[in-house]
Amino acid sequence: MADQALLQKLFQEGGGRDFRWIDPAEIVVGQWVRLKCMFGCSDYGRNASCPPNTPSVAECRDFFREYRLGAIFHFAKRLDDPEERHGWSRELNRQLLELERSVFVAGYQKAFLMFMDNCKLCRECARSRANCRNQKHARPSAEAMAVDVFATVAKFGYPIEVLGSYGEEMNRYAFLLIE
Repeated sequence: MADQALLQKLFQEGGGRDFRWIDPAEIVVGQWVRLKCMFGCSDYGRNASCPPNTPSVAECRDFFREYRLGAIFHFAKRLDDPEERHGWSRELNRQLLELERSVFVAGYQKAFLMFMDNCKLCRECARSRANCRNQKHARPSAEAMAVDVFATVAKFGYPIEVLGSYGEEMNRYAFLLIE
């Protein structure tokens, strides 16, 4: 049984203050998400942590069934320049990696993070897992793991909508699977 008080303390210390506990079995996985990656994302095939460098949709579904506890972390941000998102994402993903490590060191060996945006740890991606310069730290986003983020976070009462312009506040989500 997970020590949720300890985990919550680690979350607070690691910058994950706005979170909700989840049962990973409630994560909505959809083939449509993978197709949106393939036919709508400029990072498809260009990022070592994005499809086609991620498991199949069926394998993603099976993966989530191996966990009994997880957390969704919410991050809201308004940016004047849409290009600022990459730097913000990079720093936040690095912070989340430290949080994942803290959870792992606390005895949760299955801790696995899904970034709140594409990996972006390196300014220039090697484009394949085999050539990734950061294999130990690179993680997929939830979308790269075929997670229907819209349906999943809505189940837990979080705000999410398609934005009409870059000046609107973004609601971004990271997932940490624990056990």
